[in-house]
Amino acid sequence: MLPGENTGYPHFWRSFCNKEHKFNNMQWSIIWNGRENDSREHCLINSNDSGIKVDSVIIGKNESGIYRVEYALLLDQHWKTISLTASSLHNNIVQHLEYTSDGQGNWTDKGQVVERLQGCIDIDLPLTPFTNSLPVNRLNLAVGAESDVRVVYVDLLSQKISPLTQKYKRISADEYLYQNVPNDFEAVIKTDHEGFVLDYPELFWQSASSRLE
Repeated sequence: MLPGENTGYPHFWRSFCNKEHKFNNMQWSIIWNGRENDSREHCLINSNDSGIKVDSVIIGKNESGIYRVEYALLLDQHWKTISLTASSLHNNIVQHLEYTSDGQGNWTDKGQVVERLQGCIDIDLPLTPFTNSLPVNRLNLAVGAESDVRVVYVDLLSQKISPLTQKYKRISADEYLYQNVPNDFEAVIKTDHEGFVLDYPELFWQSASSRLE
């Protein structure tokens, strides 16, 4: 059963929940604003028959200075992460990273196997709300359903990378309860029809978006 079926939601919502209809050969351009670091992000998302490509630029300022981050993600058609490349400029320090995955939880860092990340399917970049869309769209939960996910947590400014367990529960057609496990943080995230974040309390909001088919 698709989310929204037999729940009073109109037909157009059910069609949006069909991933093949939703993401084939389309492009999105989104701007997110950050509440915590006064950041701005311009994210381009392109889909085709082979997968989804994401290119994004973030600028902002934290307690230690102004930063600029560029990241690119390659996803398969099921929203599983295949690769992450990123670079950051923070306090005149330039850093780069490159990780690849087989989509089944096996990761490499510039060709070297990273055992501690085994079992992680998704990427979580705390500087952007985009990566919340990875489990949201990959899982496509029914309203009321929940799931634990293992993610590669990547702090792009410190270049610290670690495995992390998170939980997503779909509490309405466009809202998800997000929790760290063990639960030291939680938030109710509001999304649009494509599963992209509209509002992430205290952290981000979507200020503009456009879609081309």
